Amino acid sequence: MRKLFHASAMLSVLLSMAANAADMARPYPAPPLAPPPSPPPIFTWAGFYLGGNIGGAWVHRNVTDSLFGQNFDDGNTNGAFIGGGQLGLNAQFTNFVVGVEWDFDWAGNNNNTGNGVVIPGSGNFVLTSNNRWITTLAARFGWAYGPWLFYGKAGGGWAGNNDFTLTNVTTGASITGFNDNNNSTGWLLGAGIEWAFVRSWSAKIEYEYLGLNSRTFVIPVGFPGLGGDTFTTSNRSIQMVKLGINYRFNWISGY
Repeated sequence: MRKLFHASAMLSVLLSMAANAADMARPYPAPPLAPPPSPPPIFTWAGFYLGGNIGGAWVHRNVTDSLFGQNFDDGNTNGAFIGGGQLGLNAQFTNFVVGVEWDFDWAGNNNNTGNGVVIPGSGNFVLTSNNRWITTLAARFGWAYGPWLFYGKAGGGWAGNNDFTLTNVTTGASITGFNDNNNSTGWLLGAGIEWAFVRSWSAKIEYEYLGLNSRTFVIPVGFPGLGGDTFTTSNRSIQMVKLGINYRFNWISGY
């Protein structure tokens, strides 16, 4: 009886060990793999942007009169500080970027004063005016290389001028406000480099040349010495160098 009991116990142990071995040998599904990391966002210049700028402007013009054939202003004026803002919209096709940009800048006192002309028997006459603001609207086109954009600009611009002041420094007589229209129009060319240094922010440096139209104005007849004289401004231009920063609202993909 005892031998039968021991044999039964031994058989139970052997069957349990066999069952455990079978469980260990049975295949189980492998644990799920971790998802692959997301690819980095694709950089793009496409989208709307808004920013500000500061810089300098240099104005050139010639002012001649018809009565005496004198040049009342010949050469460049002193540089003036400019500051303002810009907004624009870009589209990108592979590496080619096209867009449109509008900017507006206030100009500091640029003191556009001529050298003065001596009219025999009348005195020494000086002509003065200032450019108060400059605005441009231009197409922008360039080539993108990652976070760098090399671009050109072409379009038009407008400059707001104070009315001319003509002063006879010999007698102290002066007259102001004989302009028919104190806003000037012209064509614009420019080029620049822009760098996206962090997400949605970029900095730029650019050069712009604004060629302005010629204008004429007539001195009132009652002004002594030059009454009725016709003045013509020609070869008018404004050169600008700007440093700017933009915030870009990209809706296609981010950086």
